Amino acid sequence: MTKPETSESKCDVLIVGAGPAGLMLATWMAHCGINARIVDKRGTKIFSGQADGLQMRSLEVLDSFGIADRVWKEANHLIEMCMWNPGEDGKIRRSDRVPDMPDGISRFYQIVLHQGRIERFFLDNIKKYSKDTLHVERGVLPESLDISENLCGDHSADNYPLTVKLRHLTDEEATPAQSTSSTIQDGLFRSNMVEDDTDDLIRRSKEKQGTTEIIKAKYMVGCDGAHSWTRRQLGFQLEGEPTDFIWGVLDIIPITDFPDIRSRCAIHSASSGSMMVIPRENKLVRLYIQLTEIKPDASGRADRSKITPSTIISAAQKIIAPYNLTYEYCDWWTAYQIGQRVGTNFDYKSRVFLAGDAVHTHSPKAGQGMNVSMQDAFNLGWKLGLVVKGITQPSILQTYQTERRKVAQDLIDFDHRFSRLFSGRPAKDVLDETGVNMTEFKEAFLKGNLFASGLSVDYGASQLVAKDKTAEAQVAQITKNEDLSVIKLGMRFPSHQVLNQADGRPWQFQTRLKSDGRFRLIIFAGNVLSPTQSALLNSFAAKLASSSFLAKYIYSTIDVLTCHSAPRTAVDLLRDFPEVLHPFDPKLGWDYESVYVDDVSYHQGFGDAYVKYGVDKEKGCVVVTRPDQYVGYVGELDPDKGWEGVEGYFKGVFVGK
Repeated sequence: MTKPETSESKCDVLIVGAGPAGLMLATWMAHCGINARIVDKRGTKIFSGQADGLQMRSLEVLDSFGIADRVWKEANHLIEMCMWNPGEDGKIRRSDRVPDMPDGISRFYQIVLHQGRIERFFLDNIKKYSKDTLHVERGVLPESLDISENLCGDHSADNYPLTVKLRHLTDEEATPAQSTSSTIQDGLFRSNMVEDDTDDLIRRSKEKQGTTEIIKAKYMVGCDGAHSWTRRQLGFQLEGEPTDFIWGVLDIIPITDFPDIRSRCAIHSASSGSMMVIPRENKLVRLYIQLTEIKPDASGRADRSKITPSTIISAAQKIIAPYNLTYEYCDWWTAYQIGQRVGTNFDYKSRVFLAGDAVHTHSPKAGQGMNVSMQDAFNLGWKLGLVVKGITQPSILQTYQTERRKVAQDLIDFDHRFSRLFSGRPAKDVLDETGVNMTEFKEAFLKGNLFASGLSVDYGASQLVAKDKTAEAQVAQITKNEDLSVIKLGMRFPSHQVLNQADGRPWQFQTRLKSDGRFRLIIFAGNVLSPTQSALLNSFAAKLASSSFLAKYIYSTIDVLTCHSAPRTAVDLLRDFPEVLHPFDPKLGWDYESVYVDDVSYHQGFGDAYVKYGVDKEKGCVVVTRPDQYVGYVGELDPDKGWEGVEGYFKGVFVGK
């Protein structure tokens, strides 16, 4: 039952838009216990189509919430990339096979599963952790936003500087219009080729005297897509330009003699355009098809009435010739015009934020749209949660823009190059300067793999990342291994196998960094059987246990994990480790899940974590990770300079007494 317009309610965080970014943010709110609301103008979640690619970092993130196992089981796994290019006779042939992603950089690899299932898993997780108090309010959209400018700087618990009028739509109004040119469900209403319908929805609802309500909020996040209503209210712009490249998308069960239809493929034809093949779950295959015969008009927009499933498959048949390609079943289709844009601002006075497509748009072929959108929200969610709780200084909210805008710009730069190489005509020979060199395309794909994996994100210096020339030089000395997975300030904490000290069970260390809003103090204790090292560990632990500043944060907001390098069977948990590293609870006994060892597993071999992390096995080190698993501080394990660094880091983040 909707509330009358005269009613007024309050919430800490209002989320507009229930796509992947909005649901990621809502998941953080549920895990942090925040009073939040999430609204979406559409009447239902997505049931088919839309985004489908999940990269390595996204799977690590989903795993930290307890979602990845469901995704992993249902998804199709992408193993290799096949490149098809025209030969001297003009006919396409397979020119190369390469791994879809490099080996060894994550415990996951790239998979595909349609967006609707990802949303389902988020919704189930939100229901579980919020005890069903937080749910998506469908057919609801904001109509007006009023910001009390003089209150924005006051982040006290009883201050609500945002006033938002929400409008409740009827079921009919909340159902998006479908293309009249096809009976198959399409996603054109979400495409950049269609004008936004938000203003029309509001206008029609007003004419019918639809219901509204007023809500007071501390913070608001616009996850409302490329046409973002929230962005327009703030007066922010997306900077960039569209291209003339028009692409169609089909999710079909193909009937074809093309031999690589169940592998990811990049196909360049001699003169009919390009196509990407993405094998999906349940026998589906997604085809991204360049529509060379569809051109934008003088206004820069293409006539979408000319784009139907039949015109898209016709273009695909020309590209894939001489192979045959038809279908009997099409699950979903859409079309889009390639364009790369980045928002001028990601937030307004640390009160109203934008995430996902609301602040960056690009082509979907790089597989980054849903991934980067979710990771925007993953970066922001815990910061909002801890500020609302009064645990961290409100200034950490300013790091959202500084960290995520650079990622968005890097994405646009990558997509600009990759999409043009993919959409361009193949060069006929070395003298063809206007054509695309296929060797260059392959190199761009391989070099872009690390970026596309999501693992190369490197956040700059801030109060959350203790990075400067001195600190980086110190980290270089402490972690000397130059391997990709070495611990680096501003990058995600990588995962390697360690064993639980108490029972010998092997774990991927990263899995112990759950998304529960806590920082991690990771103590690489080194060789604890060395009297010198044991003394350092005990002295450091004594400082930790006696710190008056950190007393109220230890365990509740700072989880302490230890990993040593001595032989496991020569070490005793209760004898060799101070209590602060495995605290005792009168009801639950000792904590057996906080101390780990880099040793050989009975069944899964040797993780060799110290070598892979680049940490000295004798001396160890100390690492602080943020609630989003990114490394904020690295220092020596000693009770003087090392302890001062750890305590100083947290003093710069947490609210003092």
